[in-house]
Amino acid sequence: MKNLVTAFLLFVSSACFAQTGALGIFDGHKDVGNPKLAGSSTYNKATKTYTLRGAGYNIWFARDEFQYLYKNIKGDFTVTANFAFVGDKGNNHRKIGWMIRQSTDEKSIHLSAVQHGDGLAAMQWRVNTGEDMKDPEGEIFFPEKKVFGVIQLKRVGKKLIMSVGDAGGPLKVVGEHTMDNMPDEALVGLFICSHDPDSIEEAKVWNVDISK
Repeated sequence: MKNLVTAFLLFVSSACFAQTGALGIFDGHKDVGNPKLAGSSTYNKATKTYTLRGAGYNIWFARDEFQYLYKNIKGDFTVTANFAFVGDKGNNHRKIGWMIRQSTDEKSIHLSAVQHGDGLAAMQWRVNTGEDMKDPEGEIFFPEKKVFGVIQLKRVGKKLIMSVGDAGGPLKVVGEHTMDNMPDEALVGLFICSHDPDSIEEAKVWNVDISK
């Protein structure tokens, strides 16, 4: 009986570590906002590919639910990667992309460089903690609606710039937004949200580059 208890505790400990520990070049990963279905992040060292699985009602209003794979970064940066949903079914508003966030609190201020399932590319942000995100004041849409393979987010001072493009092609600027209250040291990382609390979405992310 004692051995069974010990094994169970080791299993629980391993599971907790797998959910929050470092992965590839990232410092941690977790479900933000306690979605109904648990998400996960994994890394294939051979292909240098990250796989994100996540649910969540949305990244919107006053709180968010999603799977987040993040790194603590201070100052200016440029983050770029190739993104692709696994499977062509799912909610049209399911989301993948890059996010800068003050913390993993579900109501945290943040800015997201988003690719939606239906091809909508947009910058979206929450200015103050716990404040409702605003439509259209809190977003910038790219005029062309298509699924882009590459998403980039750049920070210069307090200004954040989102760009998108096809693999191997030039990047096109979606827009830029200044967030005066985003701290100099913040979390930056990959995310996925199914936009459906009863569904898990999966995405592959590769050619991940984080430069300062």
